[in-house]
Amino acid sequence: RVAAMSVAARVSQEMGVKLGHEVGYSICFELCTSEKTILKYMTDGMLLREFLGEPDLASYSVVMVDEAHERTLSTDILFGLVKDIAHFRLDLKLLISSATLDVEKFSDYFDFAPIFKIPGRRYPVEKNFTKAPEADYIDAAIVTSLQIHVTQPPGDILVFLTGQEEIETAEEILKHRTRGLETKIAELIICPIYANLPTELQAKIFEPTPKRGQKVVLATNIAETSLTIDGINLGIGDLFNFDFMDPPPNEALYKARELLYALSALNKHGELTKVGRRMAEFPLDPKQNKKEMKIEVLLSVKIII
Repeated sequence: RVAAMSVAARVSQEMGVKLGHEVGYSICFELCTSEKTILKYMTDGMLLREFLGEPDLASYSVVMVDEAHERTLSTDILFGLVKDIAHFRLDLKLLISSATLDVEKFSDYFDFAPIFKIPGRRYPVEKNFTKAPEADYIDAAIVTSLQIHVTQPPGDILVFLTGQEEIETAEEILKHRTRGLETKIAELIICPIYANLPTELQAKIFEPTPKRGQKVVLATNIAETSLTIDGINLGIGDLFNFDFMDPPPNEALYKARELLYALSALNKHGELTKVGRRMAEFPLDPKQNKKEMKIEVLLSVKIII
């Protein structure tokens, strides 16, 4: 989500247009586009959602799947879907962008598509390591961040942690340790970034850092490859015959189908039921999806009563 938003914002800025006009984005629960939009960035999940309403993607003349090497379930399904429509929509241009070394595998899968190698810009990175493993790596990261903030030249700091809980812990400790020091040291702006953070808070990492301040971004690996933050120095067909790049085991597919039967999402012919179609509208785990639907029904009953 953050990558779709940030890239759309950057491209609109470079094109000199307003975000949401010629350049926009589509993420879960937020659509920033207009009738003028000619370039739309979206998550793989949102593109799958568009397939439900427009199986041939007739609204698009070019589809680019970026970060294809990350290989999520959504991207693997997208590969099969876009490969299929490319066979009968000869006007559709399909680009698969990947940092993988195994480019031949992608080329072979997409009917021996031509390979273009675009050299990336390299930036020199100086690596420093602790002399011994840290017993508490979160505290060590916090101490190091404060040392950099106090002793090093201006430049923002990016700290990688494993998840939301560690990020929130580090954020609280940093706030506590810098409280009362505002007059003695430059302002330290703490910006967490993780998948479940509200969109408006995620966007704060891209705000310019004040001249007399320094930003420390506490992030998961979402910021490792998908994002560039300025200032940082330091119903889809037969799954059993679906054209996956790496097909999952049949046993896993059978178990998934049994679960959908149990949830009344499929009828005895293996077709989507009314419940199944309703579940397909929500990008949730099937069990959680069914639970949310029951809650919705109970709320509706209470309102009627």
